Amino acid sequence: MGFSAAVSMGYHIVIESCHRNSLKCMSVNRWKEHYLNFKVSKCSRQPGRISLSRSEFTEFDERTSPNEVRKEIERCYELIHKLGRGVVYLGSSRIGFNHPHYLQALELGREIASLLDSTTWSGAGPGLMDAVTKGAMEAGKPVGGFKIGKEASQWTATNIHPYLPSDSYLTCRFFSARKHGLVDAVVRSCRCERTAVVALPGGIGTLDEVFEILALIQLERIGSELPVPFLLMNYDSFYSKLLEFLDDCEVLGTVSRGEVASLWRVCADNYEALAYLADFYDRPFSYAKEDM
Repeated sequence: MGFSAAVSMGYHIVIESCHRNSLKCMSVNRWKEHYLNFKVSKCSRQPGRISLSRSEFTEFDERTSPNEVRKEIERCYELIHKLGRGVVYLGSSRIGFNHPHYLQALELGREIASLLDSTTWSGAGPGLMDAVTKGAMEAGKPVGGFKIGKEASQWTATNIHPYLPSDSYLTCRFFSARKHGLVDAVVRSCRCERTAVVALPGGIGTLDEVFEILALIQLERIGSELPVPFLLMNYDSFYSKLLEFLDDCEVLGTVSRGEVASLWRVCADNYEALAYLADFYDRPFSYAKEDM
């Protein structure tokens, strides 16, 4: 069989010539190979269209639709309006429940929820996100989340959280919508709103969120009328190498001296974080460091 074909993202194909009544064709959609078997009749330069099943390209169609993204962002805002703004936690989905950082994050989530009496927000995933969620629930405070179908630590995707009520979280298809939600959850429009961003140890996804929010604060584009505290939890010097790199950036002149330090508070432990937030929001604080 001899043929030549021109293929576009819409799966158009022009068959120059063919001598058999069946054809196996490979197409590429979002870096996946799809093998299609279809019948053709004898033809000469006959334009046609190969239509994949609905399941094959629905996801691509939705991802290219600005209306779908907008609707998901609106659902994020609706959930925030329902549960209230509060403290957003960023952190690893890979750290297990027996790790010291998990236990520290669980304690921090519980104590901050009690101290600020506000909603706890996270990516509603496993790891340290699970720790702060359980901590806030132990404190009896509201919890919300913007889940993604598949976290870095998971082999399979799931839209269902194992224990949170379905009306307390949203499973996002779009990372852009999820990020809109995480940012809006810390916006302060009045002094009665006690919010914060808390960056726990994490990997690529955590660093992506950390620096995106940090840049919004730096450029005064976060949309908050009042300042939002940003805490970097440097458990066991986890972020010390990153801080050294940022110091080198100051020496090279890619950031101004003292600029990064003015945007966040680096905390070595939970006591330091709680003391800082208590002072920031003028809340009563009676913990002793040895209790942390």
